[in-house]
Amino acid sequence: MLHIGCHLSASKGYLAMGKDALKIHADTFQFFTRNPRGGKAKEIKENDVAAFLQLAEAHQFTSILAHAPYTMNACSADASVRQFSRDMMADDLQRMEYLPGNFYNFHPGSHVGQGMDTGIAQIIEQLNAVMWPEQRTTILLETMAGKGSEVGSRFAELRRIIDGVALPEKMGVCLDTCHVYDAGYDIVDHLDDVLAEFDAVIGLERLKAIHLNDSMNPMNSHKDRHAKIGQGSLGLEAICRIINHPQLQQVFFILETPQDTLDGYGEEIALLRSCYQRD
Repeated sequence: MLHIGCHLSASKGYLAMGKDALKIHADTFQFFTRNPRGGKAKEIKENDVAAFLQLAEAHQFTSILAHAPYTMNACSADASVRQFSRDMMADDLQRMEYLPGNFYNFHPGSHVGQGMDTGIAQIIEQLNAVMWPEQRTTILLETMAGKGSEVGSRFAELRRIIDGVALPEKMGVCLDTCHVYDAGYDIVDHLDDVLAEFDAVIGLERLKAIHLNDSMNPMNSHKDRHAKIGQGSLGLEAICRIINHPQLQQVFFILETPQDTLDGYGEEIALLRSCYQRD
């Protein structure tokens, strides 16, 4: 079964997001835990959470994905930014306990000239500071495009982070199709090879979600500019191969394409369901 959704606004609450997902025939969604540029999170209303969980169960939703703000940088050269990032993640993970068994995704960060080794060490330090054995949320490292001093554009970098945390069983990966293509992984003509490398380096069992995006730029461009499905350098045929790949049937897909309306996402979901061949 194809489990697919898109990024939705959390401003109206969890129940509203669930209803929006149903309108476009989605069975999952992604949301920002707070303003994507940072700041204080909205108060959680327990009746809203309870109503959403009831809706999700009734309509057989799969897991949902929370996304950390873009301002989070666990490996900033500025100690105050690192502390800000640590505090945000700690708060977000506590809030995620209202939605047990789901996923929390974040960009590993940019080491801003400190070097990859230092950047990875600082990311591990943050994760070890905020995770606890009883937490019910799996934290996902997102694959990055490799622009500037980003950490996470190579599978080996993500593996080093996972290996360094005290609770690796609480860790997974969210693969972004635009990002990995821009980072130089050829998922258009050599998808099997890329998945084999991912499996050898990280393990496909850690791949929990996929951000399904086309790319405005060619492979290995390190640009990170998302395009609508079928309107970029990946193309519809390659994206359809991804959602139909037998080794990717355990993951759910989230669209982060540049859409102005909910209906735009609905059209993409309908298109992708029409090319899904594994039901």
